Amino acid sequence: MKIIIKQEQVENYKVTEELVRYAFDNAEHSDGNEHNLVSQIRNSNVFIPELSLVAIDKDNNKQVGHILLSKIKIKNDDQVVESLALAPVSVLPEYQNQGVGKLLISESLKKAKELRFNSVVVLGHPEYYPKFGFKKASTWGIKAPFEVPDEAFMAIELGENTLDKVSGVVEYPSVFFE
Repeated sequence: MKIIIKQEQVENYKVTEELVRYAFDNAEHSDGNEHNLVSQIRNSNVFIPELSLVAIDKDNNKQVGHILLSKIKIKNDDQVVESLALAPVSVLPEYQNQGVGKLLISESLKKAKELRFNSVVVLGHPEYYPKFGFKKASTWGIKAPFEVPDEAFMAIELGENTLDKVSGVVEYPSVFFE
């Protein structure tokens, strides 16, 4: 199996949304609305087309995965810092546990760094995301705006010490709550 990662194109949008819906059909922690979230983010001012990536199985030219990073803010009384949210990452069930998600995450982090973003925040599996360098966001005094287990709310620095002087509450755009 040969997987390539490339930027999502407008003509992929419907395929992507179906893929996301299907990928989360039987997910343990899902509200079944992830495909709508992707669409809503795309239609908002926090969307960065270069950070909406798809995974294509070259053997059959089939789209098998998608990842989206979008703009968020980390705010406290003294500062507002731009960051990115990783949400969601989706892989078709028959392609899961084969490295597709790993390729999507690695490429999206690399691309975000190239675009000069300093950090990414994720709410996810505490056993999975540390493989990519994510640490508990509380390490930097960064908190979720809602109740979540500390170990599941994580962040990664995309440069050396880029979160050292950052703390506060993550402010997700309203599209995350529609």
